[in-house]
Amino acid sequence: MNMETKQITTMNRVVKTLDHTAGRAALKFRIFGRRTAVLFCVMVLHSVSVKAVGYRLPNQDPEAIGRGNAFVATADNPSAIYYNPAGISQLEGQEIGAGVYLVSGGYNYDSPGGASARANSNVQPVPQLYYVVSPEDFPLSFGLGVYAPYGLSLDWSQHSPLETMAQKGSLLYLCFNPVVSWKIHRTLSIAIGPTINYSSAEFERAIGLFPNDQFRVDGDGMGYGFNAGILWQPLDQWSFGVNYRYTTTVDYRGSSATLPSPPYPASTSSSASILFPQYVVAGVSFRPTENWNLEFDLDWTDWNAVKQIVFKGTAFGNLVLPLNYQSSFMYEFGATRQLGRGYYGSLGFFYSQNSSPDKNFTPTIPDSDLYLGSVGLGHKGKHWDWAAAYQFGYNPARNVQNDQSAPLADGTYHIFNEALNVSVTLKF
Repeated sequence: MNMETKQITTMNRVVKTLDHTAGRAALKFRIFGRRTAVLFCVMVLHSVSVKAVGYRLPNQDPEAIGRGNAFVATADNPSAIYYNPAGISQLEGQEIGAGVYLVSGGYNYDSPGGASARANSNVQPVPQLYYVVSPEDFPLSFGLGVYAPYGLSLDWSQHSPLETMAQKGSLLYLCFNPVVSWKIHRTLSIAIGPTINYSSAEFERAIGLFPNDQFRVDGDGMGYGFNAGILWQPLDQWSFGVNYRYTTTVDYRGSSATLPSPPYPASTSSSASILFPQYVVAGVSFRPTENWNLEFDLDWTDWNAVKQIVFKGTAFGNLVLPLNYQSSFMYEFGATRQLGRGYYGSLGFFYSQNSSPDKNFTPTIPDSDLYLGSVGLGHKGKHWDWAAAYQFGYNPARNVQNDQSAPLADGTYHIFNEALNVSVTLKF
């Protein structure tokens, strides 16, 4: 008897018991709940991102995105606060940059039995705000960034083949990041700054015993870390950069509930901790002439540190979910061409490795190898800069088999998502 048949048999037994007595129904539900509770907590244990590499959202500025996010060795606008804070030492006076990243989903699922589902692809806005001040004839520069390096949402909707694995999920993650950059030498700068992070999450899925029943969970919390950077340009043609972001853990406090109640247990206070792992980005920029900038970056995330999450205080007790993520890379390449009169154009590509093994895959975040292409256009003026970039992400198919955490998630996942990022910068 396979696992799916066992689950159906268990459900039928519980429903029959409910018809006899409410007390025995509650007992059977607790037995069922403990066997399948590992699936319930999936929504709180993963963020919901439209990119691969776990639950990171590495796209934080259109000038960088147009270059395939290969920007750590260039980092010459206020978004350097995110990409490489040492880069703000290249700026003069004061600059304020504001942007928005508009992204849509693009997920499709085909089950082994022939059923299919399509996630809602509504456009979601992700804000970015940066401020930099570099006092004249002073070796220190200061900056403050507010951005969302993780998050977004995914909606598979009710009554899809995946409804007992995932229906809806949303994650808000805001990072407040003051930084200080020190220009040690005209060719070398270093920087560091704390990250103060607020996050809230809401997730829901069907239980599958009654029509329209659901398990919901929500919570919020704070976490702290830091980021640092080095920028070295020994020659006009060559520049090297490194960015490091330290591990952050967010402790979420909130509630979980099952609907309808009764017969399901009532709402309870619950908590969970999510690890946002350290990562390192290193890159080299080559500028053969004043009009060209070619850059390659290697971005590594320590997903191997994310082993399991303990979800406490649910109606089913404390739950442990094994994740067993795998550390992974992004390979980023971009080229920028100066077009004259302050205008420039960019092309970029990067490849993002999958971080989630089949045995712990969840459709809440259908992580996969992803191929991303981009194109950008911008202008730098005396007091105003602007930039815009288009990006797409594509994976023809990820075949998931033998998922031990959620076997009903087995199947084929297709991805094609699109994004547009625009920004303006005031210099004074």
